[in-house]
Amino acid sequence: MLEANTKAPLFTLPDQNGDMVSLSSFAGKKVILYFYPRDNTPGCTREAVAFASAYQEYQARNIVVIGVSKDSQASHLRFSTKFELPFILLSDPELQVIQAYDVWKEKKMYGKVSMGVVRSTYLIDENGVIEKVFPKVKPDTHAAEILSWLDEQAGK
Repeated sequence: MLEANTKAPLFTLPDQNGDMVSLSSFAGKKVILYFYPRDNTPGCTREAVAFASAYQEYQARNIVVIGVSKDSQASHLRFSTKFELPFILLSDPELQVIQAYDVWKEKKMYGKVSMGVVRSTYLIDENGVIEKVFPKVKPDTHAAEILSWLDEQAGK
């Protein structure tokens, strides 16, 4: 995993609507960049719905939420429409950003070993520097965990 206080790797990827999105276009805002394995799987759906539920709180704090997986743009569009996700989903089938952020790892499931995205999040500050790394997150509580961490940092 990349570490806090390092410059976040820049990228440009297509979102669920086919628009190209660049990290650099969010200068001056915090960005939650969360990586997840696959659209429409139980854990990934719970995580996305939790981010959607917390989205107004993120907006009130001037924070952009971006989800990234290797799914296609069309898959992201179906996923975001089905669950009314109000944030950006980026498609990275070539694994450029997934590998740049070091979340493509060996995973073991039911005794089988395969490569895949490890559910992880980077909080990037207004200057494009990684402020906090959340490795191996829990889908149900992660969106709230970030808000709690932000409150702690603000002394609330």
